[in-house]
Amino acid sequence: MQREQISVFDMFKIGIGPSSSHTLGPWRAAQQFVQLLSDTDALPLVAGIKILLYGSLAKTGRGHGTDIAILLGLSGDDPVTFEVDKINSKIAHITHSHKLELGGTKEISFYTDDDLLFLFNESLPFHPNGVTFQAFLSTGKAVSATYYSIGGGFVVKEGEDKNAKAEVDLPFPVETAGDLLHWCMKTGLKISEVVMENELAWRSEHDTRDGVLNIYRVIRECIYRGCHTGGSLPGGLNVARRAINLNRRLTAGHNYSNYDEWIAVVRETGCTFQSILDWVSCFALAVNEENASFGRVVTAPTNGAAGVIPAVLHYFIAFCDGYEDKKIAQFIYTASEIGSIFKKGATISAAMGGCQAEIGVSSAMAAAALTECLGGSQRQVLMAAEIAMEHHLGLTCDPIGGLVQVPCIERNTMGAIKAITASQLALQSNPDNAKVSLDAVVKTMWQTAQDMNSKYKETSDGGLAVNIPISLPEC
Repeated sequence: MQREQISVFDMFKIGIGPSSSHTLGPWRAAQQFVQLLSDTDALPLVAGIKILLYGSLAKTGRGHGTDIAILLGLSGDDPVTFEVDKINSKIAHITHSHKLELGGTKEISFYTDDDLLFLFNESLPFHPNGVTFQAFLSTGKAVSATYYSIGGGFVVKEGEDKNAKAEVDLPFPVETAGDLLHWCMKTGLKISEVVMENELAWRSEHDTRDGVLNIYRVIRECIYRGCHTGGSLPGGLNVARRAINLNRRLTAGHNYSNYDEWIAVVRETGCTFQSILDWVSCFALAVNEENASFGRVVTAPTNGAAGVIPAVLHYFIAFCDGYEDKKIAQFIYTASEIGSIFKKGATISAAMGGCQAEIGVSSAMAAAALTECLGGSQRQVLMAAEIAMEHHLGLTCDPIGGLVQVPCIERNTMGAIKAITASQLALQSNPDNAKVSLDAVVKTMWQTAQDMNSKYKETSDGGLAVNIPISLPEC
């Protein structure tokens, strides 16, 4: 059986909000379908297209921008490079002109009400996040393909092995935390160093480091932008952005004009326990408010949980002297390995496991990364990840109005604080005395996910989503 091989760049992807499973994944699926049409020489023959959304993609698709992502993906746009301030105008043009340039080259008629269907009461067996594309050709034939967005921007085509990608010979194959600890003890390597050795099977150390620092560049731009953008979030809930006011209060009386100067002010103003807590919350709010506004973010490991790791990373940068490229890369390497263990042993999809699969996993990743960067042993790193997840077990996903806003944004602040607390506990503990292993928590999380009622898995059919009266505008 082929093992799943996950790179740091699988766990951390640059994209556009608000959801990795409902926005980035469907976007990638649309791109893959266009590529399928091109590879089979069917693209020039397409006369019309229909998209069928199933399960969670249907129930919360509008709130997550699934329809928007699919139209952009079919148009040949890429989430890494597409200018976010052009999203509204591009979608408006498609909607009002009833024309879609498939792959950016083949213009077809497209009526969103008739050709993009939300099948609220239908689900596909493999995964709740299913989408089927049907292309009707001028020859009278049709091309159809179904894709599943399985969390974190990962996409699986129906009928294909979900692990079907170029297999490489990893020097340190890891499926479980036990495997990881085995390699660390055998070689004496830190977790981040094990990650780097495995990444060399795909690319050079220079390319890996450059790619990771580019991930960090997007994160820092996202946080800085989020701390300086006001107004309300889109979608109809009229949620006010809070990071800007919190940033203004914390930096009152200080001048700065760029990120580096701002970090210096952050460090200077974070001189009490309360102010540090405020800053961590501000970091997390900033990222997830950007995410909710269709801003450019990094899946960490998902969009809905994209604020936890950046918040803890910036805690490390500002208050633990972590503002060095080498330390930042070490943080991201370590976080990615913990995330991959959860993906292999459980899930990082809220539609499969509730919010424990997103905020819980991101908190565990951040806790582990911070612990290694603060000098913790390999066992303490795994202990920190275990503590963080243990106290997220059973967390449901119940977004009000299907929007990644309430309670999602505040949950990122909670996940970040829990990660820091878990790290501190692990650093002050003897892991040899731990009663719970990380692998036991991963197993428990997956069992909990399977037992969880589907209405608490990103469907907006339960929890806060049904107990908070709202009136959203008609789409």
